[in-house]
Amino acid sequence: MSFDQPGEKPEATTPDNLHVAVIMDGNGRWAVNRGWPRLVGHRKGAERVRQLVDACPDIGIRYLTLYAFSTENWKRSTEEVMGLMSIFARYIKREARRMNREGVRMRVIGDRSRLDPKLSNLFDWIEAETARNDRVHLTVAINYGGRDEIRRATQAMARDVAAGVLAPEEICDTTVSDYLDTSFLPDPDIVVRTSGETRVSNFLLWQAAYAEYVFTPVLWPDFTPETMVTILNSYGARERRFGGVTV
Repeated sequence: MSFDQPGEKPEATTPDNLHVAVIMDGNGRWAVNRGWPRLVGHRKGAERVRQLVDACPDIGIRYLTLYAFSTENWKRSTEEVMGLMSIFARYIKREARRMNREGVRMRVIGDRSRLDPKLSNLFDWIEAETARNDRVHLTVAINYGGRDEIRRATQAMARDVAAGVLAPEEICDTTVSDYLDTSFLPDPDIVVRTSGETRVSNFLLWQAAYAEYVFTPVLWPDFTPETMVTILNSYGARERRFGGVTV
């Protein structure tokens, strides 16, 4: 089933059909701690992505959203930025056949206007190539920032109001969600940040309003499917009230 059209947002997930979002932090630190270049850590991190995606059906994750490159990451060295872009391209080319075989649908969110056109075209290709898959929904945030996303969504709504397509009094939470990059996704149940940092770092600011946050000291290259299972077990013991109370 496709959720590309406004108003077709999936139903809330269940314990065996979760949406987990991950801020993958600590790649560079992992490499530096070992005396290696930072890009070695990013390459190891890409291996962890593959392992986690493969494990998703067995551990109850249907929607996996990964924060791979933020709007602020352009501040890093040119060598690291270019290396990351190369890793993104190599991952897609290497994993395309596996994703189709395993029923993984991949999408990329974020502002593509600053990306190299060849990389942007590759994103278009993998989205079309995996569009029929529905077993796991892998969403990768590249040149993404929550504030930037909300700004772009607000601009799009303003244009539609000016064009008479959208009435201001009709704008509600669902309307805003429909204009976000993630309009095809349910809101995340869990947001995980690795490496011991306890910031949300401009990730899914609107969508994660009622998500459960987990901050783990594990650096992303050391994060295994077993680590995720431990987190999911802890999540299963939490009581989610969404602002309400229980007696």
